Amino acid sequence: MLLITGGNGQLGTELRALLPQAISVDMPQLDITDSAAVRSFIRENNVDAVINCAAYTAVDKAEDEPEKCRAVNVDGVRNLAAVGVKVVHISTDYVFDGQGYRPYVETDPTGPVSVYGITKRDGEIALMETAETCAVIRTAWLYSPYGANFVKTMRRLGAEREKVSVVADQIGTPTCASDLARAIVALLPEIKKGTREIYHYSNEGVCSWYDFAREIMKLSGLACCVDPIGSDQYPTKAKRPFYSVLNKSKIKSVGIEVPHWQESLEKCLKKF
Repeated sequence: MLLITGGNGQLGTELRALLPQAISVDMPQLDITDSAAVRSFIRENNVDAVINCAAYTAVDKAEDEPEKCRAVNVDGVRNLAAVGVKVVHISTDYVFDGQGYRPYVETDPTGPVSVYGITKRDGEIALMETAETCAVIRTAWLYSPYGANFVKTMRRLGAEREKVSVVADQIGTPTCASDLARAIVALLPEIKKGTREIYHYSNEGVCSWYDFAREIMKLSGLACCVDPIGSDQYPTKAKRPFYSVLNKSKIKSVGIEVPHWQESLEKCLKKF
């Protein structure tokens, strides 16, 4: 039996649609920080594989709540890994410091610059040290018609204001949650017993948050003007990597297609 944790989030919602036979849980049904509860639930439901979408993702709030963030992003991951089932774990581009000049490959050194990034990096390490069979999938700038995300925020602001300011010096690639969900489902049979792998998946292409916002406004038919600003003009409690483009060659080598971010954004917006 397959278990999806964090099943009510953006990615979990997309996975539920693709995997209706799977068990899907979220808080308070299963608290992954409770090791006894995790062991009991997995055994009672004959779970043999887990897709872990559960995470503490409030990047700025994590700076004030490092223990809560670590409990979910590190201890929770270790608890799932310790039961002996196959684990597919979702991680992030924020494990990198963002000082690179080319798309990051899976073997590049990590160097997170925020509490959130540090806990996601440590969660990857806990998984690799504990699980017999696992895969980490790092992704970036996730959005969907569900939950809170940049696309929904820009559409709301675009309808309310004549102008918004968006940082233009943080570079990465948006990821449509439905594309990532399909990639995960395709990757599942490729994860062989006894292997531990890291993969990167985001949509293709490169853009800034400013570029992304302009495309959202254009495709949504909103007349709101988007002004580019520097990160120093939009201070946040947590530092962000300035360049976090992910190289997808490894996941593409197992036959998984990666659509361009503009193509996926256009398709996703039709669902709004």
